[in-house]
Amino acid sequence: QLQLVESGGGLVQPGGSLRLSCAASGGTLDYYAIGWFRQAPGKERKGVACTSSGDGTTYYNNTVKGRFTISRDNAKNTVYLQMSSLKPEDTAVYYCAAGMFRLCGLTIGEYDYWGQGTQVTVSS
Repeated sequence: QLQLVESGGGLVQPGGSLRLSCAASGGTLDYYAIGWFRQAPGKERKGVACTSSGDGTTYYNNTVKGRFTISRDNAKNTVYLQMSSLKPEDTAVYYCAAGMFRLCGLTIGEYDYWGQGTQVTVSS
């Protein structure tokens, strides 16, 4: 059973940066499409970025394109989300998710495995 654990969240000022990590056990992430999602208080969970299995093709929500970068380190079985130029509206609980399919997308129902989430707060 694949298990995912997110880390790296915290409090950061507007304009700052954070790197989130999603570490996997019980499976090899290279075989999975991986997505990062976020959920702000009182709002629905939405996709932020994803990376496909195999060739690692990436896809981003327009709200984060150019500011966030998703990447994989297969040797560490970990996926990262580098977040820069953070805005208060980026405040949310961030989740990573995995699904055993090739071409990733930002639809929640595509993913079978979820981490517990990590809080990101952007505030001065």
